[in-house]
Amino acid sequence: MGVEIKESAVSDEEFEEMKRFVRDYLAASVESEEDGGRMRWYPWHNAEYRYNHILNVVDLATEIAEREGADVDVVRVAALFHDISKLEADQEVHADEGARVAREYLTSRGGFPQSFVEQVCQVVADHSYQGPLSDVSLETQSLIEADILDKVGANGTALMLLRMGYESRTHMDAAEMVDRVFQRGRDATERIDSDAAETIAHKRLKRVKWFREWLEAEVSEMDHAESDGLR
Repeated sequence: MGVEIKESAVSDEEFEEMKRFVRDYLAASVESEEDGGRMRWYPWHNAEYRYNHILNVVDLATEIAEREGADVDVVRVAALFHDISKLEADQEVHADEGARVAREYLTSRGGFPQSFVEQVCQVVADHSYQGPLSDVSLETQSLIEADILDKVGANGTALMLLRMGYESRTHMDAAEMVDRVFQRGRDATERIDSDAAETIAHKRLKRVKWFREWLEAEVSEMDHAESDGLR
């Protein structure tokens, strides 16, 4: 009797186990830092924030993959591991390091086809690619687009406003900061190719515009000059 090899589909139980591993890995990465670690004072250099970002990207990447016909299992697992090394490795190598960790995890658990492991690791390694998305697989494109989209909209706005405190800005500077979110979001989404991602981006940028107009209407000392970025 031969050994039964499981399909590439990842069960809910296996995915939950992966999530726990990623969460614990991020927490250990921060705890092991000396003298507070690089950029430790920034709120996004934080295990809780990074894990939340990863979960956001998992949801977005899964939605894009389902609508665009990519391999959903590959995309959701790659999305879960894509930033696992973000808190311990330099930005330039965190994707390769994340692929290494993903490979060690998936091969040590056993049962996953080698082709599935290789595809997941390739997507993780390629998620920082800055060239045209037409050059990468549909699975990698789904992850890159999801990673971009998590910085667009409400989440990007909240982070920008949080940054105001570190820059000793007042609430009257909020419109300028939200303008930055909108412009950066618009610039970032120029890379997006898929219909699914474009739809999500449009909805998110529209909400940023609404928030900017809400601020302008209610904060009396705010500069009401017309902004080219939002009109």
